[in-house]
Amino acid sequence: MTTISDSTLYLSNDDLYLLGAGEWYRSYEKLGSHPATDASGQDGYHFAVWAPDVRSVAVIGEFNNWDENANRLSCTATGGVWQGFVPGVVAGQLYKYVIETAAGERSYKADPYAFFSELPPGTASRTADLAGYKWADAAWMRARAKRNMFKSPFNIFEVHLGSWKRHGNEPQGEPREDGTWPGPGDPFPAQRGTFYTYDDLSVELVDYVREMGYSHIEVLPLSEHPFDGSWGYQPTGYFSPTSRYGNPQQLMHFIDACHEAGIGVIMDWVPGGFCADAHGLATFNGQMLYEHEIHPNWGTHKFDFSRGEVRSFLVSNALYWVEAYHIDGIRMDGVSSMLYMNFGIDDPGQKRFNKNGTEEDLDASAFIRQTNLEMGRLHPDVMMIAEESTAWPLVTYPPKDGGLGFHYKWDMGWMNDTLHYMQTDFPWRPGNHRMLTFSTMYQFNENFVLPLSHDEVVNGKCSLITRMPGDTWRQFAGLRALALYQMTHAGGKLNFMGNEIGQFIEWRYYEGIEYFLTEQFETHRRQQAFIAALNAVYNEQPALWQRAFEGSGFEWIDADNADQSIISFVRHGDKPKDDLVILINMDVNAREDFRMGVPEWCTYGEVFNSDEGRFGGSGVVNEGRLKCEDVPWNGREQSIVVRVPPLGGAIFKRVAAQRKPASKTAVAAAKPAAPGKKPALAAGAAATAAPGAKPAARRQAKPRPHKKGRGKK
Repeated sequence: MTTISDSTLYLSNDDLYLLGAGEWYRSYEKLGSHPATDASGQDGYHFAVWAPDVRSVAVIGEFNNWDENANRLSCTATGGVWQGFVPGVVAGQLYKYVIETAAGERSYKADPYAFFSELPPGTASRTADLAGYKWADAAWMRARAKRNMFKSPFNIFEVHLGSWKRHGNEPQGEPREDGTWPGPGDPFPAQRGTFYTYDDLSVELVDYVREMGYSHIEVLPLSEHPFDGSWGYQPTGYFSPTSRYGNPQQLMHFIDACHEAGIGVIMDWVPGGFCADAHGLATFNGQMLYEHEIHPNWGTHKFDFSRGEVRSFLVSNALYWVEAYHIDGIRMDGVSSMLYMNFGIDDPGQKRFNKNGTEEDLDASAFIRQTNLEMGRLHPDVMMIAEESTAWPLVTYPPKDGGLGFHYKWDMGWMNDTLHYMQTDFPWRPGNHRMLTFSTMYQFNENFVLPLSHDEVVNGKCSLITRMPGDTWRQFAGLRALALYQMTHAGGKLNFMGNEIGQFIEWRYYEGIEYFLTEQFETHRRQQAFIAALNAVYNEQPALWQRAFEGSGFEWIDADNADQSIISFVRHGDKPKDDLVILINMDVNAREDFRMGVPEWCTYGEVFNSDEGRFGGSGVVNEGRLKCEDVPWNGREQSIVVRVPPLGGAIFKRVAAQRKPASKTAVAAAKPAAPGKKPALAAGAAATAAPGAKPAARRQAKPRPHKKGRGKK
């Protein structure tokens, strides 16, 4: 994005055609405000805005003393785009568009394509020049292009940049008449402390995430938004990174620092709708333009995906964040609310149906496929992730096979079932055992990410640790068991900030996470150390991520031990030597001399145990070598005897070969097993593909939306 001659910024007929067709995928290169030089050599900015069916448009700002008559724009012959050059404008100046509607009313709008915005509560756009930042992540970008995203560690730390940490904790603003500041329960709580800048975060957050061992940071929406309490999910400036934490170049530096530390950056993106604030996209030309209806639950304006100009705007926006800011992945928010015409409508009399007589929003699903296809065509190494909470089929399948084209989908079912199970008191867990294991019945139908997200620790849902039954020791032990189960389950992982330290209060967007707890209390410090150690084990053990999205990567040992609330399974890597045996006990009772079938005749050792004393556990661990015994168990020909930690789990791995007994050797010689064939699964367990079987979808050289392979029963 360099300063170029103004003549090149005026929209051509081809530009206007592509804009209207919904296929101008870099519309941000001309629409909005751009530094330019006119034919006489004068420097300034070129302005262009789509505003059809209005009487006039003018640009006002600091450069013309907000004079509505100083710089009127000209309208294109077709397409409804108003444009013009204003000399003397420099980067950093505030501006808006004055739109005289067809009805003769005047509205004052921020630029939909603005690259920077005034600090809220201000509502103006700000001119910006994105050229000049010197990226230092060339090595990261080359490695990203070669990386197979489906066979690499994928462990996400979800962050709200405004409340991870703050400078100080003093209330901001004015107190109430009684001398107190609004707090929890008030509609507009007082901000506590001041924001970290992008520069602050490029040091402290990056160092923290690197030390904790996460592979990615996922940031709640970066786009400019007026209300802090929306967390960015009701944007006004889709192309404008929020000015709360700094300028665009500072955001670039933050992402650059993440890449230097080996950390990918995922951004939440909100194409489903925008806020109703008058200065934003709402009724932009005096009537619904970008939108076609109001969301019945949230009051947001839902984009009109039938309009080509809207599709050009949104697809361009997704590509913009990837191209201008080197974003590594986009998590599309609220996909379910887009896909269904009647999402949030309970009254049968108000329901609508498409031309096929179904509730699918055909325009929305077409837009989603278009976005994923274009991202895959231009940037196949960028991850596309869906927050989709229903059973919509084929979310992570390619559009050519009837899918939506995402790489990943959040597994909301796993999250809801697992948290419901973990909230159940211990005597009742056997009756809810199916909630713990049901996800394995469908875990390879899509490419799932297992989220423990911000939505689960806010709005009265309680923090994760306060959902755990029992005293404080049992709560922390339960939180460790939950984390171990998430980490050893198939799929990607996501945890929201604060979960890793066992914060007792809910997340509050207006203050920082209570990291001081790790300095004042050993329980929280040990929980943080546990998560760091668990992340390290995840990174070190290929079996936990090499086949995380393949049926051959998971195999039950015992899914049905409801009476004891114990599950056991195998995670397979590409090499048999990397295979892991996982045992997790969701009951408070430890078990001595517990027999467990194992997949191979060898000697095992304990790799990790959540009940270690250094984590605050009781120390029920397995020391030394665990030799196989010639005792069939769990449908296996051999078994080992282990100690089972209370409300915790352990990971085992082969450490040495072991000679089989003569009788076992003779049987094996008489009846050789078929290559790759594994022992029978435990009764009632979900069947998976045989380890080593590779779905056809995984044969592609480059990661892209693909068809999922299913294991045969």
